[in-house]
Amino acid sequence: MTTIEAGTELPPLTVTIRREDLVRYAGASGDFNPIHWNDRMAIALGLPGVIAHGMLTMASAARVVTDWLQNPADLVEYGVRFTKPVVVPDDDKGATVTFSAKVDKVVDGSAEIDITAIFGDEKVLGRARAVVRVS
Repeated sequence: MTTIEAGTELPPLTVTIRREDLVRYAGASGDFNPIHWNDRMAIALGLPGVIAHGMLTMASAARVVTDWLQNPADLVEYGVRFTKPVVVPDDDKGATVTFSAKVDKVVDGSAEIDITAIFGDEKVLGRARAVVRVS
């Protein structure tokens, strides 16, 4: 990692989420809510279709930071607000989410990093911020 200062941009990350990823995540997390696998149920509840688990989207966003860190354990704080769902179509293409991140400030051995998650033309996470240890 090079010198970390305010304005430093992290390498972007693009993640494709497919229906089979939702099945795997449901098994790992125990979240079998039908909005994550059943179009009929998702639409009946007012959603545009099956959506990715929010925590799966959140974990994917964290990767833009942990992939950049020399030691992923240097991620000491992380939080997001969920603002829009990631709709995962029932096809081979899936849903592509692009993550970018930029250092907002560096203070007392920590860097605060703002993360942006874009699906289609919309931000799907709000106030996504990581705090990392820097030396």
